[in-house]
Amino acid sequence: MRFTTLGTGTISLTATRSCAAYLLDARDLRLLIDCGSGTTRRLAELGTAWRTITHVAITHFHIDHHGDLPSLVFAWKYGFLPPRSEPLTIIGPVGIAGLLARLSAAYGDWLTAPGFPLTIREITPADVVELPNGVRLTCCAVPHTVESVAYSMERAGRRIVYTGDTGPSDALAAWSRGCDLLVCECSLPSTMQIPEHLTPEQCAELAAAAAPGHLALTHFYPPVEDVDIRGVVRGQYAGPVTLAHDGWYFELEDE
Repeated sequence: MRFTTLGTGTISLTATRSCAAYLLDARDLRLLIDCGSGTTRRLAELGTAWRTITHVAITHFHIDHHGDLPSLVFAWKYGFLPPRSEPLTIIGPVGIAGLLARLSAAYGDWLTAPGFPLTIREITPADVVELPNGVRLTCCAVPHTVESVAYSMERAGRRIVYTGDTGPSDALAAWSRGCDLLVCECSLPSTMQIPEHLTPEQCAELAAAAAPGHLALTHFYPPVEDVDIRGVVRGQYAGPVTLAHDGWYFELEDE
């Protein structure tokens, strides 16, 4: 499995970080996780085979996590010839179908009836979604918005967890424990701490409790980048730490 951080920024727009977007490649599976503003540009810049994305999973309904989804569906419908015929599945927490219906009312019926097979699937923490190539997708509710979830992608004994946007959560730490890669939001410095996001100190606490094989931090508002994030985290977590950038990737071989 290869996990690529396409967008490591937030709605506070910068020249170097797009809004949230991540891509999991596992042979026949190409799973786009979140699709914020800038995703389509990053897919093109990185030479990603965006035409063959098979699944999209949204963590929550803030626009910086789904804003480019209509553009991407429009590109699949009109951006090349012959147009897309392969099926697409869009996954999200309860309410994703309603969100897409509202977007379709604004943009047009092509969004939910694009001319290729489209499945919309709502996921709860009780569900296991079996994806191609033996990847199992599960989720965990996290404290950000009412619908917000973190995602786990597991295959052949290897596991990647992406927190999405979250505040501190003991349940998330326990659910993530022992994963090979923890991709964790790191939004704000402690001087700007709010319940809906994590500071570097809170990321360190989460990593210490979850004990991942590798910690990748993402979703940086500009003020947090003035902090020695890696130094703060290393005070509690001894494993490898990456401050992800747009285009960084991590590869996992089967056990």
